Amino acid sequence: MKKKIIWGIILLIIIVPQLIPVDKPEIDGDKSNDLITHNEIPENIANMLKTSCYDCHSNQTVYPWYSYVAPISWLVIRDVKVGRKELNFSNWESLSKMEKAKVLDDISEEVEEAEMPMPIYFITHSNAKLSDADREALVNWSGKFAESLFE
Repeated sequence: MKKKIIWGIILLIIIVPQLIPVDKPEIDGDKSNDLITHNEIPENIANMLKTSCYDCHSNQTVYPWYSYVAPISWLVIRDVKVGRKELNFSNWESLSKMEKAKVLDDISEEVEEAEMPMPIYFITHSNAKLSDADREALVNWSGKFAESLFE
């Protein structure tokens, strides 16, 4: 009897969170303001951005299976919402030159200090991990791209 109660409680703890509705950020295929669509980005840089940044920093998020399982889904959704608020590549063309330059400077700093992509992201996205050479390439690209905005 005691085992049945314990198992019942465990099942409730697992099942009830699944019933709590979550407000997932929308996926939007509109690329009319997207960074990669409207700019000549080197292919290696575009691939790095798509693989390591776009899930949290664009409206083109690819939600993995675990993003549908609470409580992990809550963390994924929070990360996507915060990521899009900080930087959304899908809205790139709506930024002023100064805003773009600031974003590129921030990208350079975050990537150089290995703060982005977030290390927790690598648990299920090992292909998103940037090598030192990748980091250097992104930092160099962001600096050159920022300079080109004002030429």
